[in-house]
Amino acid sequence: MEWSDDAIVLSVRPHGEASAIVEALTREHGRHTGLVRGGASRKVRGVLQPGNTLHAQWRARLSDHLGNFSLELALGRVGTMLESRDALLGLNAFTSIASAALPEREPHAPVYAAAEILLDAMAAYDFAHWAPLYVRWEAGLLHELGFGLDLSRCAATGDVDDLIYVSPKSGRAVSRGAGEPYRDRLFPLPPFLLGSQNASPSMDDIEAGLRLTEHFLRERVLEPHGRTVPAARQRLGELAIRESD
Repeated sequence: MEWSDDAIVLSVRPHGEASAIVEALTREHGRHTGLVRGGASRKVRGVLQPGNTLHAQWRARLSDHLGNFSLELALGRVGTMLESRDALLGLNAFTSIASAALPEREPHAPVYAAAEILLDAMAAYDFAHWAPLYVRWEAGLLHELGFGLDLSRCAATGDVDDLIYVSPKSGRAVSRGAGEPYRDRLFPLPPFLLGSQNASPSMDDIEAGLRLTEHFLRERVLEPHGRTVPAARQRLGELAIRESD
């Protein structure tokens, strides 16, 4: 068995004295792991950094084996991200959610494509710029896994205007009029998730978006498989709360 693909490093752990096991998000082969021989060397460790994009070649005798990765750096981002605490928080949240939520070896090319855009933004811009992209990436992840939010019309009335809430049970949008009596039990719907381009999202909207996607990732993806929201993802939500105060 052999294939080549683009891959974003998610995690690296030592294996023996000289090798490493790399977990990566690939474009066409999903979340995949493989052994990198010599991965513990100083030269290779610089390449095998979470957030970097690599050209990956995977080989194994049988498809269900761990297999071996041959990896070549395509785009290094980590050096830039190290200069920003917020970018590192975002990177850690991204890698932890991708590892926890994505089934192994199940292709999700749109999730990969959006991740490249997100990580490029983290490396180049501040939190206010990339945080809405992060929320959209998690919303896209939910959609790819079959748990997408339905924000097209009001769940109660069918109206398509003045949608400002989301039901925590159904994941469907609710209009202002229909949701007002139940507002304390509904999530705010950030306008940027509806494609609004009128202004940059406020920190309150970003924080609301992170709470929204975290809820559905926890309820629909993680807890049914006995998993919890990773601590790194919780720290990103805490950053948004601090920024919105």
